[in-house]
Amino acid sequence: MAEIVRVSKRSDESSPLSMTYSEADDATYTSITITADEVQSPSLNSEDNLVSSLDESKTLVAAENYTQKCHSADGFFYTGNSGKRRKFSPNSIVLAWKKHTYEFIKKEKKPKKRKNPRPEGSPKVDLTDPSELIVARKYRLIECIGNGSFGELYRAVDIKKGEEVAVKVEYITAAHSMLEREAKVYKLLAGAEGIPKVRYYGPERDVNVLVLDLLGPSLEDLLNFCTRTFSLKTTLMLALQMLSRLECVHKKGYIHRDIKPDNFLMGLDGQRCLVFLIDFGLAKKYYDPYTGKHIEYCQKRELVGTPRYSSVRSHFAEQGRRDDLESLGYMLIYFRLGRLPWQGVRADTRAQKFEQIGEMKASIKLDSLCNQMPDEFLLFLRYCRCLHFGDMPDYVYLRRMIQNILFRKGLLNDFLFDWVDLKHLAVSQRDCAVQRGRQITKKNVNCCSCSYHKYKRRLDHQRDRNRVHHPTCPL
Repeated sequence: MAEIVRVSKRSDESSPLSMTYSEADDATYTSITITADEVQSPSLNSEDNLVSSLDESKTLVAAENYTQKCHSADGFFYTGNSGKRRKFSPNSIVLAWKKHTYEFIKKEKKPKKRKNPRPEGSPKVDLTDPSELIVARKYRLIECIGNGSFGELYRAVDIKKGEEVAVKVEYITAAHSMLEREAKVYKLLAGAEGIPKVRYYGPERDVNVLVLDLLGPSLEDLLNFCTRTFSLKTTLMLALQMLSRLECVHKKGYIHRDIKPDNFLMGLDGQRCLVFLIDFGLAKKYYDPYTGKHIEYCQKRELVGTPRYSSVRSHFAEQGRRDDLESLGYMLIYFRLGRLPWQGVRADTRAQKFEQIGEMKASIKLDSLCNQMPDEFLLFLRYCRCLHFGDMPDYVYLRRMIQNILFRKGLLNDFLFDWVDLKHLAVSQRDCAVQRGRQITKKNVNCCSCSYHKYKRRLDHQRDRNRVHHPTCPL
């Protein structure tokens, strides 16, 4: 049994509108012709005149109470068997529903105009102006710590509590705000481990403002600090935490679509050993919220995310959960080796560059890509590429792969990362320099010399001998 109402309207306003409806699929259709003038007339704004000619017992009913916003021809609603109340307009192309499933195909809506759009060429937030220093009457901006296509990122302080926070500012230049989408994802993931807390989101003059917890350095910054390579132990410890963050995001129905070292940050104070995942401006739901089904696979999509770490399929098709995991696999190789084979590609245009990177990823053999890595890294990437678009990854299986390497190599997941050892070495070098009456510059402290390798080997030997497990970061 299906109840169908079809409404069609031509571009010519004088042409009649035709309505056909049937009680069942095999029933005879009843046609009613209404002219465009009658649609605009007040006589059709009542429930009796519109529905009595059809059948008041059917699922299509007119709204009894009209508001000023939905008056005249656009002022009718319908309620289906599920009880949902939706707007009915003669301008709709097709309105069809069955007992439990709705398919409502409308014309494309014009994007809503934002209030107070930022004029072209207007200056960004000026920290020298005292009126620009307070955000939401609570947070005082201190300095700019980052910028990008979205806007600027500032370090700020809570006036009442004295806590430092991060303030993300986005200029209102488009109909759809990436910062608004990011704030929704953050609130959906609220309370999860490794996800920063949202303290405030809202418009502030001609900008959108998102206030988050202030975090530490990114993994890209720490990689530069550690002379562009991580040890196998640090890479595996980071992999376990990053895999847990992706699993949490995927369970909430989203894919990140921009996995890269800059979007993984370490915490501060008591959370210095915890990896945080940030920047959900490109995040997307991988299932249809109305049907509950996985989104359909489609090709010829533009690349979304960072080309260096994006999956092979993301260069020409829709992304899914498997693509986030494949990007994670490329990141682990990047941490261990310091670079990826497709870095440094040059082309005349960005599109040509992205195309060349995609071709290199598809042509290179995984065996040669992972030849300097443990065998589990090869299995990791093969598993991600063999997944179908709508398959749910086996996160437990992937986690056991990483844990097997730690066990086989005799390594402990004790949160003693490479930069922790480097900081201890820097402190010891500075103390020795003070005793000798000279001062070590910051460049000398941060550099990695042969003395660091001797110190690290001695520390690893002592740790293996004592077999002491450190539940928290020693810093």
